[in-house]
Amino acid sequence: MPRKDEPNAEAESLDRRIAAAEAAQARNESGDSHQAMAQGYRFLGEVVGGVLMGAGLGWLADRFITPAPLGLVFGLLAGSALSIFVAVRTAARNTQDAMAKAGPLPSVPDDEDED
Repeated sequence: MPRKDEPNAEAESLDRRIAAAEAAQARNESGDSHQAMAQGYRFLGEVVGGVLMGAGLGWLADRFITPAPLGLVFGLLAGSALSIFVAVRTAARNTQDAMAKAGPLPSVPDDEDED
């Protein structure tokens, strides 16, 4: 039976395993997957919101300015085009941020045996 003043090897091993598990959990909770999901929801919101906003403004134009459904058609087209533009711009910005965060790519050595 171990004495109270002797270190227990099993307890030290358990402490090391717990510390390793906590470190692994902290790495997993860094937010990379949550950030990607948030960017996807933002993209979806921009596209759907732009289309709905264009449709709403077109409907209001038809309601108060012209009786034809011309405002709704132009509103849907303008909202779709604007939402796609904003989504592409946001995706390009996110790609640039990810590339800057990843750093430079390793270079490939040139093939000296080219004919």
